[in-house]
Amino acid sequence: MTSTIEQHTVLPPSATEPDARRELRRLDEFMIATSPAHQAKLVGPDGSEVPLPGQVYDVLRDVVKAMSQGFAINIAPLNAVLTTQQAADMLNVSRPTLVKLLESGEIPFEKPGRHRRVLLSDLLDYRARSRAERQGILDELTASASRDGSDDIVDGFVQTR
Repeated sequence: MTSTIEQHTVLPPSATEPDARRELRRLDEFMIATSPAHQAKLVGPDGSEVPLPGQVYDVLRDVVKAMSQGFAINIAPLNAVLTTQQAADMLNVSRPTLVKLLESGEIPFEKPGRHRRVLLSDLLDYRARSRAERQGILDELTASASRDGSDDIVDGFVQTR
């Protein structure tokens, strides 16, 4: 069974929950101050302990840091299936723009019935590819401007209209 991303959304404590916010900040400070060389443990309500793998500790540290700064957290397995609206929201584009990307083959999708579904892993791959492509273009433009000396020409705002 695949899961949807809504099942894994965690909101930070609101301003009406100052104790919870304070606890998160304390936990964040504690995790920053403690050495990762020591094996972290998860202690159950009955006192039983189990070692916490390093990767799980790192994820927990990232979650605590983000929530202590007031950010909501989405945790989803890479095989999570997203609706087109969820995928569009993650890319910060409109749903029609996302559908164009899907139909053009930029992002793989499945259509089990009438609705398109996108794997989270495919969406993250596309986002990484598009960021790398944009960065390459910016690097190329910067290098081109340096070669021809045009990077020194602009000294302030240039009125275009």
